[in-house]
Amino acid sequence: MDESDWDETLTAEVLAARYGVMAEVIEPVHMGTDTINRRVLTDDGLRLFVKQYPSMADLDAARNAWDMSEYCRAAKLPVPRVWPDMDDNLVTIARGSAWAVVDEAPGCVNMSAMAVPLAENIGVVMGRMHRVLAAYPLPGRVQHTRWRTESVDDAVARCDTVIVRAVREGHHDLDQLGADIEQRREDLRGQVPRLRERLPEMLVEQALHADLSRTNLITLADSVTGVIDFRCLTASPAWELGRAAFDPRTVATSTDWTTCAIAMVRAYREEHPSLPAREVRSCARIALLYMLSSLYGATTTEYGLPEAAETDLRRHWRERQIAIRRLLANLEDLEEALTDLAAGGGTP
Repeated sequence: MDESDWDETLTAEVLAARYGVMAEVIEPVHMGTDTINRRVLTDDGLRLFVKQYPSMADLDAARNAWDMSEYCRAAKLPVPRVWPDMDDNLVTIARGSAWAVVDEAPGCVNMSAMAVPLAENIGVVMGRMHRVLAAYPLPGRVQHTRWRTESVDDAVARCDTVIVRAVREGHHDLDQLGADIEQRREDLRGQVPRLRERLPEMLVEQALHADLSRTNLITLADSVTGVIDFRCLTASPAWELGRAAFDPRTVATSTDWTTCAIAMVRAYREEHPSLPAREVRSCARIALLYMLSSLYGATTTEYGLPEAAETDLRRHWRERQIAIRRLLANLEDLEEALTDLAAGGGTP
């Protein structure tokens, strides 16, 4: 029996023993870095998504994330159902691993730039989710705010570390990466202090999904049909809003990126008017600071990704570089538009 057959047999045994489910077809899904994923068709026609956690996984964090997922589903948000096991656990332990089983949402992850109708629907879903999660207990795990609090010197030092790693690992394009990192050093020293000066002194913090990006949204046509992979962290709604509205792929590849961003924020604001207007106005600035603080994707070999995922991560790095330049060039106009939008109602 080869490894793939063994994996299928193991998955089928766990589904039968812990969930009372008989698998008809089991297919590996080569995505994600935190779990081993499989798509399952049951003998009675149900389509499920099965996650197997590695031995070093933080299972308390996993259980909290699935609990938040179910909380949002109970509030009628488009979140796939998590299956409880025979003992009513959302994460089951079987055959030496932890597992979770969810319904497969119709649609797929949208890997291209957003169009305006989808941006609006994401804004609606996110606004409702933030409103619902405002009543959820604050998670103990907190999203980092390096984009706001890290010293410029420390950020520049991380840039130097990237170059050392890239040389050691034989980066595929050291000249381009060197130019990218030099530009990042220049932006960190020249732009970050100025950008931070105009942030609100305090930001609202609450329980959030904390990874509500395009890769964790299942869509069909122009609608979100499934929100997946909750991280369940305490974080700022303005950070999560800005991160989604100024998605690097859309900013870097679409001529309608500003229209999409404003459409998403407007739809969000209509669903969640209690987020202070000053934070709505600042979401583009926060998104820009977050991009500047992140070096994710500059090098890729350390993640051990499949070839397709590694290629996508390299593309993400290039798109983020372009998005930073476009946001810097258009920030004043964006914040003027966001100011007008935020003035339409809600908390000052």
